[in-house]
Order: sequence, then structure tokens, then C-alpha cells
Amino acid sequence: MDVALRPAASTVQLGETTTLALLLAVLLVPGLVAALLWSPFLLSDRLCALFRALPPRDGLVASYLPVAVGGALPYVVGGLWALSRGPPGGDAVAVNALLDVVVGVSVAYVVAGPLVAGVALPRFGRDWDPTGYGPGTWALLGTGSAWFAVLYGVPLFLMAAVLAYPA
Repeated sequence: MDVALRPAASTVQLGETTTLALLLAVLLVPGLVAALLWSPFLLSDRLCALFRALPPRDGLVASYLPVAVGGALPYVVGGLWALSRGPPGGDAVAVNALLDVVVGVSVAYVVAGPLVAGVALPRFGRDWDPTGYGPGTWALLGTGSAWFAVLYGVPLFLMAAVLAYPA
């Protein structure tokens, strides 16, 4: 009795709609998770006023969600780029690229976030802080920016640590 074995299909064919849905999920879901995990900062009236001052000015959620999702994109796209740097150079190349993304984007957010919200927006006519941009506002902006960086920096750092672990 002859038995012919066929190799299993090694590729999966996805339709255009499925591919687009997966791409949107990869790009949007992390930002939505960050929006949820960052939302306790919205208990502050000052930060609510910040998001209400941003376009489209239809309400807090209409400006908060695009900022959260958009803020996540550098981490997501940078992480995907870093992971694409894997073999043939080895996992070390991907790990280094991933750490470069984590450090670069996190530092940029911690430094630029408060400066954009506390300096640039008021100069462009978006005066949002009812308390006059005092030390409490700067503490909220710094803490909020740092927490957003932690929300993405820690998972990507742990991913880099797992990739670097010799198996």
C-alpha cells in the first residue's frame, strides 16, 4: 500500500478585508488599551480641560481617543519595525532595535509631552489650564507623560528581554 504524503500548507491566504482588519487591529488596539489604562488621569479637571481644548472640541472622548491611539503608533510601528530586523542578522539586531525604539520614544514623550501641552498649546491659542500652569499642572503633565511611556516601554522592554534570552 502506497501512501502519498502531501506537505502541509505553509502559508495562509487572507482576503483583503481580513488583512485590513488585522492591520487596523494591530495599529489601533494598543492605543485603545493605553487609553483605558491612562484614563484615571482624566479624574483631574485640568487634564480633562486639556483634552476638551483639542480639536474637534465635540467633547472629551472625541479628542482623547485620537490622542491616545496616535500616541501609541510610534511604539507600535517602531516595535514592528524592530521585530522585522530579526534574522539573518540574528535576534540581537531585533533586540537592539527594539530597545532603541523604547528608549527613544519614551524619552521623547516624557520630555516633549509636557512641553507641548504646557508651552506650545497655549502659545497657539489653546489656553486650557484654569489654574494658570502652576507646579501642580506640570506635575500632572510629567506624571501623565511618564505613565504613558511606561505603558508601552515596559512591555516592549520585556519583549526584548525574552528575545535576548538564549533558548
